[in-house]
Amino acid sequence: MSTAAIPQGMPQYEDKPRFDVEKVRADFPILDREVNGHRMVYLDSGNTSQKPRQVLEVMQAHLERHNGNVSRSVHTVGTEATEAYEGARAKVAGFINAPSVDEVVFTKNATESINLVAYSFSERADDPRFRIGPGDEIVITEMEHHSNIVPWQLLCERTGAKLRWFSITDQGRLQLDKLDELIHERTKIVSYALVSNTLGTINPTSAITARAREVGALVMLDASQAAPHIPVDVRDLNVDFIAFTGHKMCGPTGVGVLWGRYELLKAMPPFLGGGSMIETVSMSGSTFAAPPAKFEAGTPPIVEVVGLGAAVDYLTGIGMEAIAWHEKELTAYALDALLAVPGLRIFGPETPVGRGGTLSFALDGVHPHDVGQVLDSLGVEVRVGHHCARPVCARYGVPAMTRASFYLYTTTEEVDALVRGLDQVRKIFG
Repeated sequence: MSTAAIPQGMPQYEDKPRFDVEKVRADFPILDREVNGHRMVYLDSGNTSQKPRQVLEVMQAHLERHNGNVSRSVHTVGTEATEAYEGARAKVAGFINAPSVDEVVFTKNATESINLVAYSFSERADDPRFRIGPGDEIVITEMEHHSNIVPWQLLCERTGAKLRWFSITDQGRLQLDKLDELIHERTKIVSYALVSNTLGTINPTSAITARAREVGALVMLDASQAAPHIPVDVRDLNVDFIAFTGHKMCGPTGVGVLWGRYELLKAMPPFLGGGSMIETVSMSGSTFAAPPAKFEAGTPPIVEVVGLGAAVDYLTGIGMEAIAWHEKELTAYALDALLAVPGLRIFGPETPVGRGGTLSFALDGVHPHDVGQVLDSLGVEVRVGHHCARPVCARYGVPAMTRASFYLYTTTEEVDALVRGLDQVRKIFG
């Protein structure tokens, strides 16, 4: 990190919250393992994060001592399971500063959360905010993950609406100069990533939400790459929905979150029908429970939700501001180091301002799969491919990228190991 002097009276680097990285690493048993004879360097947390012992122990204890179904049993373990499940909902609500715990819906992942919102729109929707048809528009961005592209494309196919998107600058930022032209009175919803999973860009919200409010459009954020890394406050963001997943934030796979304003959730139709989401059922018809139960049909992912609650406890204990600052310093260090590698091209912002700890790059003349294989032979775990974001690759004219993504347990020594590995790649393919 640069050590440029900061004028007196301004916030100093020493004022930023910190944590002991080595102490944090001790919480993650997997970080002690070796890969191909080398100590593992895990730089794929944007794909899935590792899990601390505190989360693993809570999940194991739940299965060993409190395993029962939720919201339907009056016996002791059933009540304990329900309390743990609903307790996790309250923890998640607090984590994102939701006005009400009833605004937190558990899904199986962020993809399902986005699909749930997309499904609520139709030509026959009772609420005009969700009524959509030919001539209406949906706005996304060119840097979206497929999970935030395909559901909207399917909605357009069903209704005749049109999909539009923000373009990306060469530096990996959204082009906002045509904001008023792109978002107008026929726009029904704007849905985009708060942090890009490929470019690392942290996208702005205030100008976009202000314009959406002017024209009556809803706003949804895919916070899958944000909630694990930076403080996310739904009141400050002033959006209508956010979606994120548990497995990228130290929790288990199989659980995701949809947060939505309660009055919107109340107006939306059920997504899946079945047990637990009903108010009454007769052979002639059914009525439905209030949110969030309306969207949680069937037996939910109970132990996964409990694990997500433990992950929220863990991250909160360390402090999201401290995690964000750690990754900011690490990213600055990595950008300096990677940009010094001959023939390496970074996709996305080349400064740590307004970006997170996800660095995608290409090495001249070497296919990303070869880069990934050589790095893996040295114990360095990165992701290669299109990262479920093909339009981003197309934007930059490459079929695939290599991606290193950091988290709270990543160290500068691991960045050094990545750079040494890239030197080895260059020697082999140079």
